[in-house]
Amino acid sequence: MKRREFIKKAAAGVAASSVFGPVYAQTQKRIRWRMATSWPKSLDTIYGGAITVAETVRAMTGGKFDIRVYAGGEIVPGLKVVDAVQQGTVEAGHTAAYYYIGKHPAFAFATAVPFGFTYREQNAWLYDGNGNKLLNELFADFNMIGFPAGNTGVQMGGWFRKPINSVEDLKGLKMRIPGLGGKVMARLGVTVQVLAGGDIFPALERGAIDATEWVGPYDDEKLGFYKVAKYYYYPGWWEPGPVLHFFVNLDAWKKLPKEYQEILKTAAAKANLQMMVDYDFKNPPALKRLLAKGVKLRKYPLDILKAAEKEAFDLYEELAAKDKFYKKVYDDWKAFRADINRWFGTAELAMSQYLFAKL
Repeated sequence: MKRREFIKKAAAGVAASSVFGPVYAQTQKRIRWRMATSWPKSLDTIYGGAITVAETVRAMTGGKFDIRVYAGGEIVPGLKVVDAVQQGTVEAGHTAAYYYIGKHPAFAFATAVPFGFTYREQNAWLYDGNGNKLLNELFADFNMIGFPAGNTGVQMGGWFRKPINSVEDLKGLKMRIPGLGGKVMARLGVTVQVLAGGDIFPALERGAIDATEWVGPYDDEKLGFYKVAKYYYYPGWWEPGPVLHFFVNLDAWKKLPKEYQEILKTAAAKANLQMMVDYDFKNPPALKRLLAKGVKLRKYPLDILKAAEKEAFDLYEELAAKDKFYKKVYDDWKAFRADINRWFGTAELAMSQYLFAKL
């Protein structure tokens, strides 16, 4: 191309972008939404998942699509977020789907189930497998669409006032634990309670519960559990890779321009990555600090893990026999789990065993 022709075309391109760019920006729809969450602001990493979604959407739309984020209790209680989204009280919510297994037990698969998927396995099933497709069939029944928007990775196994050396030691214990993990603990003799994050420490401090689980060292230190319960167990077998979801009221979703829908999907995916990065960065030094404060780190005895796993899969089979949609999700999840565990049990396991056995 001759130099003069190139300059002429380049100038035309600049002129077009300077004219049509502002025009497009001006024609974008201005939208204001509210997002309720299940989290106190003090838990900056998990609450940060909602903030990441809102800030990304705002940046990608030049401020035209603004989502205001509210902590648990500011609009609705932390365990009522899905109800608020479903009813249209708010347009969006950020929460853990397994808080709502009372609506349908398959909600648990959106977050985590005992002896289920790790972070990477969960993402593979949700994004490339049938996970998101199946779960959004369920969410549509509750006037919602959902997107993965955060993950904590393998969680810790909870704080106890006294050592847990066998299944017998669990019987009669009062513990805060949600989801199907709570159902399994109940089958092992535990008296289960479900509490929002901000309500756990007072219950533990006054003895209303004997034990609790939350996330991991960084959040658990912030919530102060080590002050009243010194025994810290691992692994959190009920939450190998729990997903936090960004839920959107289906009526509000359908009113959005297509480009805004894509922006919301992108923002949720960014939050899903960023939260895991943040926890992986923050948990190691937090664990060091907890141990320096006298926390006693304990691994769950093998008999507890085996008993819990048996009860978990007995529970899944019972639920599948009672509910056709649960069975549909469970069968797909189970088949995917068999294949991906075989793969992760090869290269991933061998590498981890070699690296971490030295510690």
